[in-house]
Amino acid sequence: MATRLAYVVFILPIVLSIAFGSVVMADILQSPDRELNMWRVDSTNTATHDKSINIIGLEKQYSVSTLIEMQVKIDDPFFDCGDLYVTIYSETNTVITQSGFFKQCFDQNNALLPVDDTFSEIIDTPGQYELVVKMSDPNQKNSITASEKFTIK
Repeated sequence: MATRLAYVVFILPIVLSIAFGSVVMADILQSPDRELNMWRVDSTNTATHDKSINIIGLEKQYSVSTLIEMQVKIDDPFFDCGDLYVTIYSETNTVITQSGFFKQCFDQNNALLPVDDTFSEIIDTPGQYELVVKMSDPNQKNSITASEKFTIK
């Protein structure tokens, strides 16, 4: 009786786990449109500041009601297309403004982002702000991020 109980408690779950895992793996491998989401070795999934993304044209200080303009340069071929998000935060981490530039493909001519568009905002309240740019790949699975602080006087 004890040997049967040992088989039921210890051996049977192992056999069933292997059988179930084999069935699931066979089903996954039969799907032709299945995509493996492999992690990139050279960068992390999300970075606070990645050297492959740069904010260009943002000044350190602006006057009240002055137009804030900037562009983004990306040197990572993995992100030759994707969605660009630009967010300005106040000192209290409140979102002041957020812009999205979708389907930005720029690798062919090494253009600055946003392609065929401009980012420009006016902030009327003095204080310190942080501009954060995030570029996501077309599948929204990987992203790179950069941020810079500026002051409104």
